Amino acid sequence: MIPGMGGRGMNPAKMKQMMKQMGINIEDVDDVEQVIIRTSEKDIIFNNAKVSIMTAQGVDTYQIVGTPEEVTRELEIPDDDIRLVVEQTGVSEEEAREALKNANGDLAEAIMTLSE
Repeated sequence: MIPGMGGRGMNPAKMKQMMKQMGINIEDVDDVEQVIIRTSEKDIIFNNAKVSIMTAQGVDTYQIVGTPEEVTRELEIPDDDIRLVVEQTGVSEEEAREALKNANGDLAEAIMTLSE
């Protein structure tokens, strides 16, 4: 428990003053439209998020407040890879694209699968 907090909470101005005395600074980022966190499998998207930066001991910590939406990332297949599979197997571009997706972009596996 922080001294002076009492049972009712602390005055925000007093809290800010105490944090400043401890070398902690909090700054809001204005006009945030969207925050995207990308992983290898999905994107986590925050629309109209509220973002704050807390600086303490020279380290910036970002806080994001909002409702996240998770979107599964689709494997991007380069056109050159599709053309190569088409040339090697004689299938349509759509079949080549599908084979590459099923093979997680592995050219050799896609060609072998289509050649069987």
